[in-house]
Amino acid sequence: MRPKMTGSRYVLAVKNLKTSADYYQSLLGFETLWSDGFWHFLVRDKIIIMLGECADEIPAGEIGDHSYFGYFEVANIDGLYQEYQAKGVEFLSPLENKPWGQREFAIRTVDGHRIAFGEEIENPQTGI
Repeated sequence: MRPKMTGSRYVLAVKNLKTSADYYQSLLGFETLWSDGFWHFLVRDKIIIMLGECADEIPAGEIGDHSYFGYFEVANIDGLYQEYQAKGVEFLSPLENKPWGQREFAIRTVDGHRIAFGEEIENPQTGI
């Protein structure tokens, strides 16, 4: 049997574990999966974020394009966009249809990490 990748987890360095965990819970809708004071694991649907406190490291907001860490596939992207608008999430790009067949938007987290969210739509070039 061919080995199969069954999911993904994102490991992020954050300046303040409590502040970052609170952000993911209150603004992005994640729930605590596990925490021990040094790490805080959060989950929303099939996405798991593993936050580790690294107070002395360069913040993600200072590393430019390298602060993108994930592109999350979404069902009902319009609903998620509205949810995040209502909670005051910082958007980097508005919700819009892209020529590569995705409807997407991007945000910046409290630590400066950037996340893109997308939902597949019909690609106007291929009709698929």
